[in-house]
Amino acid sequence: MVAVVLLALACAGRNSGGNAAPMQPLPPAAPGQLRPVEAFQGIPDPAQRSRALFLEASRAFLHPRCANCHPDGDTPLQGMDGRAHEPPVLRGANDDGVVGMRCGSCHQEQNLELARVPGAPHWHLAPRQMAWVGKSPRAICEQMKDPQRNGKRRLTEIVEHNAHDELVGWGWHPGHGREPAPGTQEQLGKLVAAWVESGAACPEEGARP
Repeated sequence: MVAVVLLALACAGRNSGGNAAPMQPLPPAAPGQLRPVEAFQGIPDPAQRSRALFLEASRAFLHPRCANCHPDGDTPLQGMDGRAHEPPVLRGANDDGVVGMRCGSCHQEQNLELARVPGAPHWHLAPRQMAWVGKSPRAICEQMKDPQRNGKRRLTEIVEHNAHDELVGWGWHPGHGREPAPGTQEQLGKLVAAWVESGAACPEEGARP
């Protein structure tokens, strides 16, 4: 009788998630690439899968092509080492520079290859409350979900922004031999969409892609 009870309890534990199904290992990420959404289907628990999806997307978010436009200060960053913008410029009240030194004065709607000046429509800094530099994937995730810190966007609008915004898309077409963000904008959009669909869970603090 005792053996039967113990067996029943063990089965109940498995059925209730006490012993989760083993997770299939993720394939290695190729240099400069993002794992596709399909690579995460082997993670049966939706929350765990959601956290893994955001960690993968954060490989793009934390890349200098993206992070340099999300500084926690008044100065844009540039280069793979995140150095201060040269020539010196300031954020300004509307995140697009100050009078006489607007971002659009130099940054046109496309890259200027001969002048080595990057460009895309609506060139500007992300608002200070959306700063990413120096933050963990978890902090960025929580910030991205917070309407007070994400431009008052719903999660569906966050997906749209990452998947189709032209300034975001510049990160994969930076011009003049600059290293692009990993993967493609389409891949990032699919990762963010899958993250939202699986519950928009945030990674544990200290987790890194």
